[in-house]
Amino acid sequence: MLTILTSCNGQTYNEKINADPLVKGDTVQELGSSIMVVYQDKKNVYWFGSWETGVYSYDGKTLINYTTKHGLPNNRVDEIKGDELGNIYFVSCYPQSTIVKFNGQSFTTLTAIQSSEWKLQSDDLWFRNAYQTGKVYRFDGGTFYELTLPKPPNLSNSFEIYSIYQDQKGNIWFGTNPVGVCRYDGKSFEWITEEDVTEFRNEGANGVRSITEDKNGDFWFNTENRYSVYDSTTLKSSKFYTRHESIGSLDGKNTSGLNEYLSTVKDNNNNLWFVTYRSGVWKYDGTEITQYAIQDNAQDITLFSIYKDNKGDLWLGTHENGAYKFNGQTFEKFRP
Repeated sequence: MLTILTSCNGQTYNEKINADPLVKGDTVQELGSSIMVVYQDKKNVYWFGSWETGVYSYDGKTLINYTTKHGLPNNRVDEIKGDELGNIYFVSCYPQSTIVKFNGQSFTTLTAIQSSEWKLQSDDLWFRNAYQTGKVYRFDGGTFYELTLPKPPNLSNSFEIYSIYQDQKGNIWFGTNPVGVCRYDGKSFEWITEEDVTEFRNEGANGVRSITEDKNGDFWFNTENRYSVYDSTTLKSSKFYTRHESIGSLDGKNTSGLNEYLSTVKDNNNNLWFVTYRSGVWKYDGTEITQYAIQDNAQDITLFSIYKDNKGDLWLGTHENGAYKFNGQTFEKFRP
């Protein structure tokens, strides 16, 4: 059923609504092997997104699996977010970009309105698009807007949004492949197009997949440098940032491979945690770095993401080994 809805500001958008008024997923005993992202909602329910078997919810007692037969457009989930009303949003970037809202009863596939109305509000939700479009989605609680990010000065390359991050001041950052990093403050766009964030030397092989602000206000972009960022009027320079060494230079061995991590998070003690593809997890406390090997049957496994839940506990998403949770000493495989 296709319904045209009108939001409170008069804009309209399309919703393809599942005909079943109350979706009941399948109760299962364990997670699938491919669990790429983890999220905990306002009610403390955990959601686990897979690239193969849809999404799972876990309320501490029951594990429920939702797939295409329950209303998901496909069984790949790349991103999970929630709004202030308790709705959950699932984003898939393959085989096409889709956003699905789950209100606890049914799934709704949303189609965004093409717009040039860039705004920045504290309760907005931002989602990335895919496929070299340079597009992002903004949801203001009533309308989904499809926005096109302006290209950086002197670069005409097509690009894809790899990551979105909101900093302590409320600014939104967009990590791209391969044209660098963009900051939007609600009024203007500032670009960082240094060689380490564009990686044209490597044909944009890695892209800016992760953005995190540390306790000092420095930004980490999974590259060779971390960035101290200032208001444009603070520095007597055309640049609004200065660069410093990143994690790969902090172990005394100049381990450059550490710089191309996939995901990072700041824990409740202001430590930074970095997830690599096959070299485990690394913690940086501001002085020292510590490696945590993540293995199955004595073999390093492939990791994808790290997430901090409502209590501050850390979770890992993996390509082939389900989800892992940190117990204070090591990461253990999660078994409901």
